[in-house]
Amino acid sequence: VQLQASGGGLVQAGGSLRLSCAASGNIFGIRVMGWYRQVPGKQRELVATITSGGSTNYADSVKGRFTISRDNAKNTVFLQMNSLKPEDTAVYYCNVGRWGTDYWGKGTQVTVSS
Repeated sequence: VQLQASGGGLVQAGGSLRLSCAASGNIFGIRVMGWYRQVPGKQRELVATITSGGSTNYADSVKGRFTISRDNAKNTVFLQMNSLKPEDTAVYYCNVGRWGTDYWGKGTQVTVSS
């Protein structure tokens, strides 16, 4: 499975960004797609996940501001990020789960200026 993420960038606090991640390759059996983020010196943390049936899970820190969605036909997951805060600054990684194995994208930088 290959994951190609896009949509990161620099935005002012209060602004919005939309991340996209397209899965390709041996995609049969992908069930959960999601986003994680990491800042230097800290562990990678969950941002949001979504199952093939549409069930979602969010970190408390992003609830009400971020929305995860997916296009199963295009094997793509999205993360709409609104009301961004400086503490959202991180490298965001796309993740998919397939038959008990996790696959990771290369990460995309999101920087929120105050």
